[in-house]
Amino acid sequence: MQGMSDTALNPGIQQIFDDFELLEEWEDRYRYVIDLGRDLPAFPDSARTPQNKVQGCVSQVWLETTRGDGPDPVMRFIGDSDAHIVRGLVAIMLALFSGRRASEIARIDAEAVLKRLGLDEHLTPQRANGLRSMVARIRRDAATAAA
Repeated sequence: MQGMSDTALNPGIQQIFDDFELLEEWEDRYRYVIDLGRDLPAFPDSARTPQNKVQGCVSQVWLETTRGDGPDPVMRFIGDSDAHIVRGLVAIMLALFSGRRASEIARIDAEAVLKRLGLDEHLTPQRANGLRSMVARIRRDAATAAA
């Protein structure tokens, strides 16, 4: 991955890569993505606010950001969606980005991750655009925290 070696991956995203390699059929991979979404912690109703809603997604997607202290804080994200497959995509992005320092988030190539998983070829254009909107939001929040 551009800007990151596999050894720098969060354990959660590495597990997703490993599991994807075991699943040969795309129907099984889609089911796995949906299961990832089901395993997300409950998203609090109080966080379903307009400022947490990700713009640019066809489905409703919410993302709440918390940050640690200091000039390069650790960023934590929780998220949810009203669509099963999108909720799973949210889970993948949280596994990729949550728990990283703001400066690291800027270097993560989310497109390369999607390509490695094969999702770049198997998402509808609307879902791919929504995913890009979520990544842009995560990067914007990290850039604000690092400023």
